[in-house]
Amino acid sequence: MKRNQKGFTLVEIMIVVAIIALLAAIAIPNLLRAKISSNDALAKSTLRTLSTSSETFATTNNGNYPDEMADLVGATPPYLNTDYCDETVSGYEYTCTMAAGSYTFAATPSLVGTSGTTTYTITTGGIVSW
Repeated sequence: MKRNQKGFTLVEIMIVVAIIALLAAIAIPNLLRAKISSNDALAKSTLRTLSTSSETFATTNNGNYPDEMADLVGATPPYLNTDYCDETVSGYEYTCTMAAGSYTFAATPSLVGTSGTTTYTITTGGIVSW
């Protein structure tokens, strides 16, 4: 056998792989929690946007709230640029109930614990609940 052989032994490679696996085991759960947290924040923000646009609509229309999303999206200029109703955005499914005197918007996680943690609801007057 030659004594000047270059390269890594199997044990050295296994130690490096074990260290990488340990670092991944520490980092991945934190990244997943951060993603869920950002999805939750985005859902609350989106509901506030929907509420604000509905309240603004009511202010300019003698206290009458929009009957449908087309009233908000189709206005010139639009009160809202995107129709979130019956859509899934960043792991949350949005549902909208609108009438001339009130509204209720809800954001429900597609997979509880994976895409989000809680169902958020906002009602007439901007009252958020979960």
